Amino acid sequence: MKLVGAKIENFRCYSEETEIRIDDLTVLIGKNDSGKSSILDALAIFFDEKATPDGDDVCVHSGVSEVRISCEFSDFPPELVIDATHPTSLGTEHLLNAAGFLEIVKTYKFASSGKGTLKAVHARAMHPTKPEYNDLLALTITALRGRTQELGVQLDGVNQAISAELRQAIWSHADDLDVELTEIELKSEAAKAVWDQLRTHLPVFALFKSDRASTDQDAEAQDPMNAAIQEALKAEEQELAEISERVEAQVKKIARRTVEKLSEMAPDLAQELSPRMTTKKWNSLFKCSLTGEDAISINKRGSGTRRLILLNFFRAKAEQDATDRAAGVIYAIEEPETSQHPSNQRLLIDAFTELSSTDACQVLITTHTPVLARRFSSASLRFVQQEPAGIRIRLGKEEGTLNLIAKSLGVLPDHDIKAFFGVEGPNDIAHLKAISRILNSAGETDIPDLEAAESCNRLIFIPLGGSCLDLWLHRLKGFSRQEFYLFDRDNTPGQPGKYASKATEFNSCENTCAWTTLYRELENYIHPDIIRDEVPTYSGTGDGGDDVPVLFAQAVHEASESDTAWADIMADTKKLKDKEARAKKRLNRELIKLMTPDLLSAIDPKDDVRTWLRAIGTALEAE
Repeated sequence: MKLVGAKIENFRCYSEETEIRIDDLTVLIGKNDSGKSSILDALAIFFDEKATPDGDDVCVHSGVSEVRISCEFSDFPPELVIDATHPTSLGTEHLLNAAGFLEIVKTYKFASSGKGTLKAVHARAMHPTKPEYNDLLALTITALRGRTQELGVQLDGVNQAISAELRQAIWSHADDLDVELTEIELKSEAAKAVWDQLRTHLPVFALFKSDRASTDQDAEAQDPMNAAIQEALKAEEQELAEISERVEAQVKKIARRTVEKLSEMAPDLAQELSPRMTTKKWNSLFKCSLTGEDAISINKRGSGTRRLILLNFFRAKAEQDATDRAAGVIYAIEEPETSQHPSNQRLLIDAFTELSSTDACQVLITTHTPVLARRFSSASLRFVQQEPAGIRIRLGKEEGTLNLIAKSLGVLPDHDIKAFFGVEGPNDIAHLKAISRILNSAGETDIPDLEAAESCNRLIFIPLGGSCLDLWLHRLKGFSRQEFYLFDRDNTPGQPGKYASKATEFNSCENTCAWTTLYRELENYIHPDIIRDEVPTYSGTGDGGDDVPVLFAQAVHEASESDTAWADIMADTKKLKDKEARAKKRLNRELIKLMTPDLLSAIDPKDDVRTWLRAIGTALEAE
């Protein structure tokens, strides 16, 4: 299941119910104490069944003693089995909200000691409210049969041993169920069975705090290493058991002989003695820490290095938990820039952005750093703001939000910036960085190394999936720098590009240059021989109109000898999209690195790519 929204009420600074919408990548921005960390902490409590808020988490201004945290989910199981082997669905049971999402509300109460406990779990849903039709999920199968008799429900063809069928028969009997948004307690017999199944599908929520310890003895570091030790021991379990038995037998044998010899000299003492064997668990004998080639433990490394290593231990543990549960994972990271060099900050953000684009993975980040904020599209940004009426969480794409973010972060134009380069997404950025480095390293000095230019803040990439903070600042504040935009044609060469009107609009602006690829998309500029060397059955010819990612995905799929026919993949929109996304990633991040200047000249005789890069190089060198 994927988290699409959350609501927090009476938790710390959130006195009134406050909603936040969640995407695959969500970036929380706001001043200190605005409530960013409280959102992540509330979600951590919701997802961890062992966790509860304590008395200090209750909002001091509300006068209410209960905390409520709710989460909305998409991609929930299409079917649930709550009566023997009979399937039903959340929609059939009227357990979805008005938007068609599963919304679970957890309510926590507090003892006089301040200790919090989970009081109730509800589904907030569009559910029947008509009397005698509004309580069916709370009824036992015997009570449901009785209700059918009271209401005169016809049961022809209804299996009366299945409560789901009885509920449907009763609901179908009513002329109007008076469906309204209400909360259904998930503790009744039938509803509890629904919740018991749903909880196994909840994503793993992994929170990495900004103030956590950074040593290799930290719990997150130890857990994956301990798990590795456990797995290794499990593989040798039988042999280790045999070793233990042999050692115990040998020791007891010597102990018995010792007692026998003692009895010759002190019989009374010997009678008091008998061999008693105690052992330790095998895993207690092993301990793992990380050291570099110079044998320096990470405990003695710099704070940034320690935190970077711990962050990846954190990822390993979260992914292990998600794999064990066959569920998705939500990474929540407070201020990933903490203690990190700017180059590492960019690497982290690129890694998290890439993670968020994979199936069953979401990323939530908080940040105070302008350099990081400007790397995200406005669709990912959330501005957490204290207002007189309470806290408001604004979407980045709402009018005026970017202005508020800029003021909050104190963002000023970076005078090192020479140019902005707007492209359609992360794969395009990877492609252009790779080919520019190849050409520059081969001696084409008029071609800039785009990655190097970005690293020293002379160039800012703008993903065109949404407005970015730098782009907004440039436009609004008149930060006069050259802008470049590159659009895929997304059509057969010779036909107008899909975004031709947008390119024309941009070209009419001052200091702006927009291009449309001559070929279908950037992947068409990778020579087919390279792709064919990777997968010999690749059928692309190098024609500018080839759908390279799909053809490559097909070749990879068929080479895997999968039992699923490619025609079936093509008929399934989601599966095709997933395979195409993986193909794009591999083409633009791996195979592009095998290109050479000669191969580029062969596939791009009109020097389309070099034309873009030379123009950007000129802007980067401008005074």
